[in-house]
Amino acid sequence: MQRVSVDRANTVLYCDRWAATVDFYRELLGFDVAHESDWFVEFRLTGGAFLSIADASRATIEAVAGKGVTLTFHTDALAETKSLLDGNGVATTPISRRWGADVFYCHDPEGHRIEFWCEGAPAG
Repeated sequence: MQRVSVDRANTVLYCDRWAATVDFYRELLGFDVAHESDWFVEFRLTGGAFLSIADASRATIEAVAGKGVTLTFHTDALAETKSLLDGNGVATTPISRRWGADVFYCHDPEGHRIEFWCEGAPAG
């Protein structure tokens, strides 16, 4: 069977709270901007992975207010990431162990759930 060839992935979040959500990813998380217009900002996460924040009032797709969306980000600095978010007033869950990894959750200003995770020491 022939496979589809993909060399880049981009997730687009359509947001009612566009400016606050852009600031969250740009200023708080420090993601690098790959492209920007007056209603759309694309962040480079890795070499081939991107996250875009679109102003729903300027798009043809409506915002979903975070319903049904979870972004998952792997980090080797889980405790430091949680501390940064906590220190900036972002509500986070405690770090817990799930699926063989250490994880915690928060939400961006639009309500999208974000999971930060890293491989933890095996439970023993």
